[in-house]
Amino acid sequence: MGRAHEVRAASMAKTAAAKSKLNNKWSRLIYMAAKGGVPDPDMNINLKRIIDRAKKEQVTADVIKRAIDKAKGADQTSYSELLLEGFGPGQTQLIIECLTDNHNRTQTAVKVALAKCGGHLASSGSVAYQFKHIALFSFKGLAEEDAVMGLLEADCEPLDTYTEKDEETSEDIVTIEAAFADYTKVRQALVDIKSDLDFIVDKTTWDNENMVEFASDKEEEQFARLMSLLDEDDDVQDVYYNVDYIPEE
Repeated sequence: MGRAHEVRAASMAKTAAAKSKLNNKWSRLIYMAAKGGVPDPDMNINLKRIIDRAKKEQVTADVIKRAIDKAKGADQTSYSELLLEGFGPGQTQLIIECLTDNHNRTQTAVKVALAKCGGHLASSGSVAYQFKHIALFSFKGLAEEDAVMGLLEADCEPLDTYTEKDEETSEDIVTIEAAFADYTKVRQALVDIKSDLDFIVDKTTWDNENMVEFASDKEEEQFARLMSLLDEDDDVQDVYYNVDYIPEE
């Protein structure tokens, strides 16, 4: 009974921590979008888009409202993006996207986390060149051929497109990959084709096709610890890597 209670409590604590991390991530993004324009999603397209993405990840209306209200107030916190690159245990490589109000603090924290786990911070460009920075969209309700034709008519050329079947509903899921710089243009073109298009995936990401494997259990354990340390850092938004690793739920 006691042990089962401890396991449940630990699981609940982990879930709460993950939820807190998610809320913090989207609060910062919403705050930045609201602060950088009109704090009204009906008048700020970028803010509306970010709120829509946050809602898809079950961010509550209260969290969204508090972030917008904060932007409306006198708070002068200024967040900026920071891209860090690192070498992890073994042959692993990482791209770490951060959103922070103190670059020195964030860079030092990431450097320490890497060092604790058999890795080190890399100089700018030494890892990123091996990844593709892309815009990625997946959706239902619009055929791949129609999507591609509409994009070409809007002078948007995708890098790759493909269709897969949803295992649960057997519906077609179309995926579009485009250049990172074309994210806004491609997204708008897709919405112009079908105004009520429901995006399953709507983001920019770093993709690496040259995946590596852990050479030992120790490397995998070090990498898992590194992911845990980075996940605990509120400044770290997303981490991309070149190894097939799925974090434990």
